[in-house]
Amino acid sequence: MKHLPSERHTLSILVDNEAGVLARIVGLFSARGYNIESLTVADVSDDHAVSRITVVTSGPPPVIEQILAQLDRLVPVHRVIDLTAYGPHVEREMALVKVAGVGDKRVEALRLADIFRARPVDTSTASFVFEVSGSTEKVNQFITLMREVGLVEVARTGVVAIARGAEAV
Repeated sequence: MKHLPSERHTLSILVDNEAGVLARIVGLFSARGYNIESLTVADVSDDHAVSRITVVTSGPPPVIEQILAQLDRLVPVHRVIDLTAYGPHVEREMALVKVAGVGDKRVEALRLADIFRARPVDTSTASFVFEVSGSTEKVNQFITLMREVGLVEVARTGVVAIARGAEAV
């Protein structure tokens, strides 16, 4: 069989908001050797009964189809949407980036943060913690540039995503 190229897909999974559901979803990926590149979970209903799990994974099209089919069969899952295949959607990620430096390094860190619209959320005489949000590529670029001026530490949220348009999917 010919080797198919791997594609990145963002999946939106609506599930019952109860103990053990996340473990079942992650277990499905783990048991079959599928990699999770990013994972976020949040309660999304007024009555706290439903959560949205956003998973970024990669694989050839037949593997992605298999993942979707297997997720759809899990009992606590209400709906699985492959946002990548669905169409236009918005993806964002947030990171807290700690940068240490004085003098020119400090000035350069502030200049770069301004360009990326990152905002300082903590400041001392020797360091900053910046909050940056946007596409994964933007966050990666900011982190790469901060390595040159004194990157100390990074904490990231993972991708959150939602379909564009007036209707819920």
